[in-house]
Amino acid sequence: MTTQKLLDESETYLMDTYRRLPIVIIKGRGTKVYDSHGKEYTDFVSGIAVNNLGHCHPKVVVALQKQAQRLIHVSNLYHIEPQIRLAKLLVEHSFADRVFFSNSGAEANEAAIKLARKYSKENFSGDRYEIITTLGSFHGRTIATLTATGQEKYQKGFEPLLPGFKYVPFNDPDAVRKAITQKTCALIVEPVQGESGVRVPDENYLKDLRQICDEKNLILILDEVQTGMGRTGKLFAYEHFGIEPDIMTLAKALGGGIAIGATLSKDRFAKAFSPGSHASTFGGNPIACAAACASVEAILEDGFVLDNSRRMGEYLKKGLERLKEDYSFISNIRGIGLLIGMELTTECSNIVMACLERGFLINCTEGNVLRFMPPLIITEKEIDSLLDALDDIFHRILPER
Repeated sequence: MTTQKLLDESETYLMDTYRRLPIVIIKGRGTKVYDSHGKEYTDFVSGIAVNNLGHCHPKVVVALQKQAQRLIHVSNLYHIEPQIRLAKLLVEHSFADRVFFSNSGAEANEAAIKLARKYSKENFSGDRYEIITTLGSFHGRTIATLTATGQEKYQKGFEPLLPGFKYVPFNDPDAVRKAITQKTCALIVEPVQGESGVRVPDENYLKDLRQICDEKNLILILDEVQTGMGRTGKLFAYEHFGIEPDIMTLAKALGGGIAIGATLSKDRFAKAFSPGSHASTFGGNPIACAAACASVEAILEDGFVLDNSRRMGEYLKKGLERLKEDYSFISNIRGIGLLIGMELTTECSNIVMACLERGFLINCTEGNVLRFMPPLIITEKEIDSLLDALDDIFHRILPER
C-alpha cells in the first residue's frame, strides 16, 4: 500500500483526535525511526518519553518473544510470575512497599486518586475526599484525571467535571497551605511539569510539600508518568529533591514501549485497597510485565543509561543555550536530564515541520515551547546534528534574530 493510500485511509477510518504529521513510521531501531519511504529520522520525542531505551531494545524484544511463546494472558484471578518479578524490582529500587498494575498513566493516576480517598475515609473522621492539584499539570484523559489536570483547554466540552479537586499555582507551597481545608485528603503533583512546557520547580518545592503533608496528615502523590524511569537522570525524579512520596505513579517508559501503568505506595496506604476494591483486567498482564522487567533491568544494569541521561541532558542544554545567545526569540531554556524545553516568543509548529524535513522528530507543546525527549542512549554526535539543524532553521525561517 502506498504512503498516500495509508494517509487517506487514516483520515477516513480513525477518529480525528490527533494532529498527526504527514508521515507513516514503519520501523525503529535505537534512536532512529524510518518512514514508509525509507527516510531516516533521529527521534527526539521517544513516543512522548516512552522509548527511553530507544526503539526495539534487544532485551525488551527478546523478553516479549519468549513471553509470547509461554503465556500472553490469564487474568488477575491468578498469580502471574512476570508481574511478581516486576513488583519486586520496583519496590527494591524505590520508596514503595506495594504496587498495583494498570495499562496507562491515566489509569495509574486514577488508582492513586481512589487509593488516597479510600484511605482517608477509612482512617479519619469527617468527609475527607478533596485533592489539591496544580495549574499547568497534566494527569490523564479519564474524567477523574482530566479533572485533576489543571488546564482548562483539556477540560472544555467534557463538563460537568468531578467534584473534589482544587487547583493552586505550581511551585507555590504557600498556595497549597491556603487551599487546605478539613475536606482535603491529598496533593497530587508532577515533580517536573512536562505537558505545560517543561517547568522545573525550585529546589525546596517538593520538600515544602512533603513538610505540609506531614503536618496536615495529607497524602503526597507524585505523578512520575513522564519523569520516571531515568528521564531526569535518576531512576525517579523525586530522588533529586531529597524526599519520598506516599504514592507514586508510573507508565510511559516503564514497559520499554509496551503499554503498562503502575501505582506504587507505602504499605500503610496500600492497605486501603482490599480484594474487590480496585481492579484491571489487563493490568500487569504477562506480556507487559515481561517487557517492563527487561526495560527496568536494562536501565539499572550498569549505570550507563542514567549517567548518559544526565551527561547528554547537560550537553543538549548547553548547546541550546548557545543558540539562545544568537537568537532573541529564544526566551528560556529549562529542564532536567533529557526532559528539556526551549521557550520561544513565537509559535513553533513550523519549526517542528522544518525539523521533520531535515530528518529530526521534535515536539511543540503550549504552542511556543520546543520539547526535547530523546532516548536516553542519545549521543553527542546526534545532538550536534540537531543543534546544527535548528541553527539553520532559525536562521532561515524566523524573521527576528
